Amino acid sequence: MLDVCLLGTSGMMPLPGRWLTALMTRLEGSSLLIDCGEGTQIAIREKGWSVNPIDTICFTHYHGDHISGLPGLLLSMGNSDRTEPVTLIGPKGLENVVNSLRIIAPGLPFKLKFIELTEKEQEIEVNGYHIKAFKVNHNVTCYGYSIVVPRGGKFHPELAKSNNVPLKLWSRLQKGETIELDGITYTPDMVIGPPRKGIKLTYCTDTRPVQNLINNAADSDLLICEGMYGEKDKKQKAVENKHMLFTEAANVAKKAGVSELWLTHYSPSLLRPDEYMKPVRKIFANTYAGKDRMSRTLEFQDESANETTDK
Repeated sequence: MLDVCLLGTSGMMPLPGRWLTALMTRLEGSSLLIDCGEGTQIAIREKGWSVNPIDTICFTHYHGDHISGLPGLLLSMGNSDRTEPVTLIGPKGLENVVNSLRIIAPGLPFKLKFIELTEKEQEIEVNGYHIKAFKVNHNVTCYGYSIVVPRGGKFHPELAKSNNVPLKLWSRLQKGETIELDGITYTPDMVIGPPRKGIKLTYCTDTRPVQNLINNAADSDLLICEGMYGEKDKKQKAVENKHMLFTEAANVAKKAGVSELWLTHYSPSLLRPDEYMKPVRKIFANTYAGKDRMSRTLEFQDESANETTDK
């Protein structure tokens, strides 16, 4: 079960009721952020969540509207008695950027671990998450992220019996052990079926539509994607600044075969994004204009009847 909350939906500058870009997820006591714009920690508190469990922070890139909230957040985490390390992930130069910002946030009671992205695509296992970072097309080096919660295969007693697995070994094999008994090696695949579909969330801002985004967003349960402009006459501006129209994001979602699309990272001039949704939903019906603190609980596919949404 993955809790998802869109903390801020504004690009470039915050507005009343709209903080700068940030996303937060929660998984089994661990919390992860993608980006940390101005107002992030306020939005977390307004949502009723806590900054203390945040152990992973990913950055798409280092423009101010995506990282300006970091020093204050780190100070608040320190003041909440956090002592466990925090892992930070981002494009090359991450450690220098963060250390520069930390001039106003020195002496933290926890260590910072840095993972700098250097490849076009890079996979990371951290704190129970499987993270896939992938380059997109902005005017500085910028990455999107897919977060996958994997799910193992289902235990099948019939499979265990057909493989003559002793009953006393079933429980241990279900837990992933390989066991040798009486000269016979028993492996988990002798009692467990193939891996089942997990949960997949993809998040991307500040890019033109690119195939690498479509490929990596493929089959996501939820795609949260930038829609800088709702107006079709802003196409040239979107191309020049390497951003997207709502309709372009919808085409990405359609081509990627995602289940749901949330738009975010709006231009400050775009005050009422809901007014531009009609042509967007003609392209991809299950699209929503993101709002600050909009949240969703994603569950494994056969548990989807228990999904909860707060839109």
